[in-house]
Amino acid sequence: MMKTALVSSRQDKAGANIRHHLRELLDADQSGSWREQGRTYEFIEVEGRLIHAEGIDTKTDADLVIFISRHYSTNPVPVLTVHITGNFREAELGGTARTLAPAATAMMQATLRSLAKHCPHGYRVSYEVTHHGPTALDLPSFFVEIGSTEKEWEDPVAGLAVARSVLSAVPQDPVPLIGFGGTHYATRETEIALTSRGAFGHIAHTREVATLDETMIRAMMEKSRAVAAYIDRKALIREDLNRLSGMLETMGIPRLSESEILSMGHLPWERYHAARDMAGQVSPGARVFIHNLQGDGPLALAHINPVLLGETVKSDEPGLVKELGRLPVIHLATQDNRMLPAFITYDNHTSQIINALNTLCVKIIRNNEITATEYDQLIITKVRFDPDKARELGVPAGPFFKQLAGGRPVEVDGRIITPGMVSSCSDITIHIPGLEKFP
Repeated sequence: MMKTALVSSRQDKAGANIRHHLRELLDADQSGSWREQGRTYEFIEVEGRLIHAEGIDTKTDADLVIFISRHYSTNPVPVLTVHITGNFREAELGGTARTLAPAATAMMQATLRSLAKHCPHGYRVSYEVTHHGPTALDLPSFFVEIGSTEKEWEDPVAGLAVARSVLSAVPQDPVPLIGFGGTHYATRETEIALTSRGAFGHIAHTREVATLDETMIRAMMEKSRAVAAYIDRKALIREDLNRLSGMLETMGIPRLSESEILSMGHLPWERYHAARDMAGQVSPGARVFIHNLQGDGPLALAHINPVLLGETVKSDEPGLVKELGRLPVIHLATQDNRMLPAFITYDNHTSQIINALNTLCVKIIRNNEITATEYDQLIITKVRFDPDKARELGVPAGPFFKQLAGGRPVEVDGRIITPGMVSSCSDITIHIPGLEKFP
């Protein structure tokens, strides 16, 4: 049974609002649906501001601390937020300089997603970057807040939405991350957390990145129990991006792009990380894209003919990617998103996967190209517009070339010139073992 301490300040109107609705929901829970989640709750009130509630976790035997609070902004907008506490530099708003509190990364993401579900009209939901105390905490914790003016702090609809979100939040196999770059509301990290398994603990504002050192980055990882880092590249200047990337590489911290986080699917982190290492052996910095890979077992590479894959991509890359979604594979791509002729699957599936990939590629090419088969050889006939032939027939360069290349005839000096009259043919022959048995 997990116990959660819900901490509020008597001087905080938003905290009182949320606390009131939490108590009402728990008192009205005659069926015990909240308790069925395996949780109990304890309410703690403090006199002063929560940013100074150092060591509050020593006053409870809880497993988790959730601070329920107001959010204030100089540019006020109706918002519901979550964030971890800590200071990357000096302690301007409570806590200790260069100190981070332990993050309840999974529960914070679950609460953020629940806030998005229950968010009242006119409000938005967001992470906030790490920016204030308390820092003297041993238990994992996070703040959940209503912002940004007294009107919102006392809004009963917002208070009820936050209370429902806190009580109904359930982590869904998150991948704990740390984040770098962005504004106070961490826009990209918020979007990732709402649409993928990526769950952020400590997040550093763009202005903090230039001063971060390995000690603080290591603290971010440890306090968030993170397995990798995400960088909002567009939010950083090149100098800071290069410096940060170099530190992460030196420290051996994996760095994930947004597309990699979104494509991770339900693959366990350990298996995903192993797949990334394998991909790097095929091509440095190669990206991995998860398809219908489920189950257990050692991973292995399945290679197919690079010419066959290249011609399939030229013929119908979207169709190929769609069909890969049915196979237990991971496809690899270069950093500029060119598909590589190596796929990752389970070791005991390798031969079947190679056969399935070959069959799929041949099917796509046959559906879109002129082909012939001779034993184990696929012959692809390429018909292309030949500008030299067009000129010989008196076709002027320009719009007529474009029409002919697009398969439409043109009229030149009273003569009809058809695409076939200005085309050249070439053959590409690909050896595919067992082709004669393909359907």
